[in-house]
Amino acid sequence: MTDVSSATTPPPGDRVRAAEGSGGSDKILHQPPVIDADDLYDVSPRLYNGDLAPTKKAGRPWSGYNIFTLWANDVHSLGNYSFAIGLFALGLGGWQILVSLGLGAVLLFALLTLSGLMGLKTGVPFPVMSRIAFGIHGAQLSALLRGAVAVVWFGIQTYLASVVFRVALIAVFPSLASLDTGSFLGLSALGWITFLALWALQLYIVSHGLETVRHYEAFAGPVILVTLAALSIWVFLEAGATISFPDDRLTGGEMWSTIFAGAGLWVAIYGTFVLNFCDFTRAAASRKAVIGGNFWGIPINMLLFGAIVVVLSGAQFAVDGTVIASPADVVETIPSTILLVAASLALLVLTIAVNLMANFVAPIYALANLAPKHLDFKRAALISAIIGLVILPWNLYNSPAVIVYFLGGLGALLGPLFGVIMADYWILRKARIDVPALFTENPDGVYHYRNGVNPRAILAFAIAAVLALLVAFLPAWAGFAGLSWFFGAGGGAIAYLLVAKRGDRQRELADVSGEDIAVAATH
Repeated sequence: MTDVSSATTPPPGDRVRAAEGSGGSDKILHQPPVIDADDLYDVSPRLYNGDLAPTKKAGRPWSGYNIFTLWANDVHSLGNYSFAIGLFALGLGGWQILVSLGLGAVLLFALLTLSGLMGLKTGVPFPVMSRIAFGIHGAQLSALLRGAVAVVWFGIQTYLASVVFRVALIAVFPSLASLDTGSFLGLSALGWITFLALWALQLYIVSHGLETVRHYEAFAGPVILVTLAALSIWVFLEAGATISFPDDRLTGGEMWSTIFAGAGLWVAIYGTFVLNFCDFTRAAASRKAVIGGNFWGIPINMLLFGAIVVVLSGAQFAVDGTVIASPADVVETIPSTILLVAASLALLVLTIAVNLMANFVAPIYALANLAPKHLDFKRAALISAIIGLVILPWNLYNSPAVIVYFLGGLGALLGPLFGVIMADYWILRKARIDVPALFTENPDGVYHYRNGVNPRAILAFAIAAVLALLVAFLPAWAGFAGLSWFFGAGGGAIAYLLVAKRGDRQRELADVSGEDIAVAATH
């Protein structure tokens, strides 16, 4: 295979020969350059734009601290607190909750580090990364599945944040309570005002690119950690510096079964993020930044998270004998209006931070991957946000069938995607990737497969998807439903290793840098 690393090519935006179908005319184009290495790497405008392109290795801005703050925000989300406190309600005590979360954290550290290093090496976002296993066009499957889950949750999380915003506004301006009555399409007038305000704020942040997201996450991380630590200390002091738990704690085999199930569910919660973590690490400065940021952000931060959960739930139980569902329940009991508003605003900062990284970036790249010639990051962000609005997410959230079957079903399908992609990248290709070939439609390209689709990857995915869905929804498998992601991921990896074609290994294991078609990480 020809190594294009020595080819001399102008950067995107300079005078280049128009790619595929332009008639070869010379004109100023903001589209990919053509790399003349026997025409093998003619970069297709149907696969490439400045947002999907690999990032240059020099000048990547995401440090270990930036990656740590991603987790400082995401781990401490309200949804995660509700999940962890649910373990308390199921009969686990303080140390059992810490063990359960700790086991999950160790697995997540390994999975997210493997996923993150893929982005560091190639510099490409998840939809492009998927082309390696599924083919340059088959990757639309994985990108759209991940994007569909994310865009629905973007709307739901924005709605949940708007509820907190409404509480804070009414606490400061009691007269606004009159706007919180009646309903239009499921929301009151105040509900629409708060939802649209937060919707527009998130769209404004993300439309300025990942650099703005990076700065917001770096700001929000310390705010969240300090606020939730302070909240747990306040409840602890209100309880007379004691914590207590109900007497009917689990013991023996049932206790350990719940601990392991909790660890499995904790990993499954991040089944979406382990897929597209490369969206962020493609801008990471170094291997040390990825591993160090993950170490402090996952096992260490998750143990801090567990400690806050134990103190919050145990102290609140000591105060009034109730098991809270979320830190928001504690916030509502704060007697001082000023402190209540401050805590509510901190929860808003948190929810926006989580939404941006976990639920907004993924559908943007998925849409950009559909039509790179027409959709850049900003336009794709607008479309994603509009979809998150028109689905009226508050109605979806209030429908258990939607949450369980639609989102649960899509979530179960992400495990097989992860298994196929990771087995292909780490086991079959040994992390050796021909990056420019990810952007060419040349039939001789290593990722072209059959008309741009790898039918063997699709087959492996389908086999594992059926297994994951059966585990997730069959009553006979109810005891393993929480492990559906693992069944899907393991099944996808094994199935792909069994059916994958071993062809020209020298060609398949070519390791070609994408620097010649790369763009600055801060573009």
